[in-house]
Amino acid sequence: MTNLDLGTKHFLHAFKHSYDGFVSAFKTEIAFRQDCVIFVIGLLLLPFIPAVLWQKALLISVLLFVLLMELVNTAIEAVIDRISPEYHELSKKAKDIGSLLVFLAYINSSLIWAAVLYDVFIK
Repeated sequence: MTNLDLGTKHFLHAFKHSYDGFVSAFKTEIAFRQDCVIFVIGLLLLPFIPAVLWQKALLISVLLFVLLMELVNTAIEAVIDRISPEYHELSKKAKDIGSLLVFLAYINSSLIWAAVLYDVFIK
């Protein structure tokens, strides 16, 4: 096999794992499904926002960032639950920080969306 074959094979395996992760998160995590709905709504609104390309890219990226943080939070929770279902203060701390990641991503997204919408509609 050539390096190209190995690279392609590795890429396809990585894509399959990513797909499996998406399906798992979508099937089992209501918060991830809700975030996906918000992402799709944001995408559907973009054609009606008279923003320049970089502003639209920024609006998409902050919505993607929320999805990323939700997945990080889900991964943290899965690892903690795998270690032990029993209550432990460090487990609580890890899960709380994971939740904070999502919360801060939403604040960031809201501020950026508000700033761009203000710039294109009110300013």
